[in-house]
Amino acid sequence: MRLSKLSLAVVAIIGSGICAEAMALDLYVDAKTKQIFAEPGPGRTKLGSFEKVEESASQKAEVQAQKAAVEAQKAEIAQIKEDLALKNNELKALDEHIKDPKYSELELSEKGIKFESKDGNFEMAINGRMQVDAQMNVSDGSPISNSTATPNDTQQLADGANIRRARLGVEGSYYHDWEYKFEYDFSRGGNSGVAAGITDAYINWRGYDPLGVKVGSFKEPFSLEEATSNRWLTFIERNMAVNAFSDNPNAYKTGFSLSWSDPRWTAAGAIMTEPVGGGWAYTSSRGSNGNNNRNGGSGDMGWELTGRVTGLPWFEDKTKFLHVGASGSQRYLNDVGNNNAMRYQAAITNVDRTAVIDTGTGIFDNVSTITRMGGESALVYGPFSAQAEYIQADLSGRINNNESLYGYYGYVSYFLTGESRAYKTKTGAWDRLKPKRNFDMKGGLGAWEVAAGYDYLDLNDKNVRGGRAAVAKFGLNWYPNSHIKMMANYIHALEIQRPGTSSLTAPTNGAGYDGSKLDAFELRGQVDF
Repeated sequence: MRLSKLSLAVVAIIGSGICAEAMALDLYVDAKTKQIFAEPGPGRTKLGSFEKVEESASQKAEVQAQKAAVEAQKAEIAQIKEDLALKNNELKALDEHIKDPKYSELELSEKGIKFESKDGNFEMAINGRMQVDAQMNVSDGSPISNSTATPNDTQQLADGANIRRARLGVEGSYYHDWEYKFEYDFSRGGNSGVAAGITDAYINWRGYDPLGVKVGSFKEPFSLEEATSNRWLTFIERNMAVNAFSDNPNAYKTGFSLSWSDPRWTAAGAIMTEPVGGGWAYTSSRGSNGNNNRNGGSGDMGWELTGRVTGLPWFEDKTKFLHVGASGSQRYLNDVGNNNAMRYQAAITNVDRTAVIDTGTGIFDNVSTITRMGGESALVYGPFSAQAEYIQADLSGRINNNESLYGYYGYVSYFLTGESRAYKTKTGAWDRLKPKRNFDMKGGLGAWEVAAGYDYLDLNDKNVRGGRAAVAKFGLNWYPNSHIKMMANYIHALEIQRPGTSSLTAPTNGAGYDGSKLDAFELRGQVDF
């Protein structure tokens, strides 16, 4: 049977209604349980009829495009992660190349610019110091009227400026137990090729701390002021007794030492021969050059036994304590009568270092042994400190009659900004001063210290007629930070006595200063790292 067009239209409309009905879905909600149902029932309320909506072609295309974009982003992120992983591996390889077995990044420590291996077994620090000095003479004075000295000098100290010290060195350790240090002072001058600039050059075993076993070139264990680095001195120059009996004959000597250090006391002993080089610092070497390489019958080296002990009998804390100590030394000069270059002398200023009193070398041609002894004390009580030392040198030889030369000094200091002097128990000496607040433009003043002292040295006894001197000194020190120091000193000579000369006594050089009342103003700028 054929359907008419009308019949077909009716069937189509009915069919579409049936499809629409089939695509529609009635939903009901239970008022109590809030559950959704597809059929009506007791307590259920019709929510409405819902139909499935088909996505259009454009919507499908947009969804596909979004999915593609997401996938592309994922791929890009994955590539970035892979690149970062490669870079990270490269950085790790470079880091391992630098650190193992080489040294890691730089570090500024108290020992200098420090390198350390990754495992901590190797350590090295580069350090140095520079001291720039100036001197201006206020008064040259005049000799006493009854002076018998021949005024071969103009009895005038020179104004000027120079580099007092310019040192560069390295120090560190191997496998924790072995310490080493090498330092060279470019401001020292040598004679006849002598390496006069070498100061420290040693190795030190500390495998059984607090024991130290040292061999090489190092400072003799003698005197508090000598044991203190010139960086931490209160006045620009060491006092005359220390300079004459230890520093001028060159405190750095070649030898072997044992030391012991506890928090409350230290002890050190050394057997030492002559310094590596002399320069302006006279040595006990045969001849005037301080020759350190002997040949051609140039003679044996002199040698000495030296020791120092220190203690803190009263110790409340690092800002309140009392230090005491004693030093002793027996020095043997070989080749008696063959022009030993040993001599005791003293200058009173830092740039013009003319010896205003001087034993000369002649008397030491007949000296075979020198016995030195010293006593030291220091008190720290908050910002106040005091320090004093006495040193004596006894000479004996073929025509000597145990002459005793001696000197002493004492001074006080006070920190206006409240700091206390820093003390290093390991060496029984002074250490780096750290201001409470570094200098800056926001109110930081750094540390300010004032000081006053008295210094005396007598080089006269029996056959030895080197003269005597007494000096008053005043100081002002500014520490902008722990590595920079500015110093100003006023020096006034209370007494300078130079006797007449003979074949065994002082040379004529400097004799014109007899009776002079010299006054000088000294300055120093110091930096160390």
